Amino acid sequence: MSSTNSNARSGGGPRVKTPARPAQRPGTGQSAPGSNRQPLVKPAPKAKARKARLLVSKIDPWSVLKMSFLLSVALGVVTVVAAIVLWTVLDLTGIFDQVNRLLGEIAGSESGGFDLREFASLGQVVSFATIIAVVNVLLLTALSMLSAVLYNIASTLVGGIGVTLTDD
Repeated sequence: MSSTNSNARSGGGPRVKTPARPAQRPGTGQSAPGSNRQPLVKPAPKAKARKARLLVSKIDPWSVLKMSFLLSVALGVVTVVAAIVLWTVLDLTGIFDQVNRLLGEIAGSESGGFDLREFASLGQVVSFATIIAVVNVLLLTALSMLSAVLYNIASTLVGGIGVTLTDD
């Protein structure tokens, strides 16, 4: 493309050269030394940190119920998985065999032997952990919803909890 003016509306008049703009270095934000020109981009003014003082005056019991149910189900899954992992680690390290030998020495050879794996098999441990997890889900969900209802009652008397939020 040429440096001449190619305006289509000018008709067939003489072509005039446009003056070239001086080159500026990008990213410096300052003009060339010795000139009085302003920088192309002005720096943004620093924003002040905003503060907002809020009051938590009511908690919705339905949202607390849903959230606590989901969190307690996640905790129940973690409980069952932890029980499986713990039983597997105890079995692989030979703890059950050592406990069986110790109980055999304490009871003597007359007792016919005691096998801890029969008493605490993996299936029984998982069943017990699942029962504990279900009971925890029910209790934690009910207690958290009861706590939300009690907070709402108390906040009507006292006014709630004040929270200050800041913008960093």
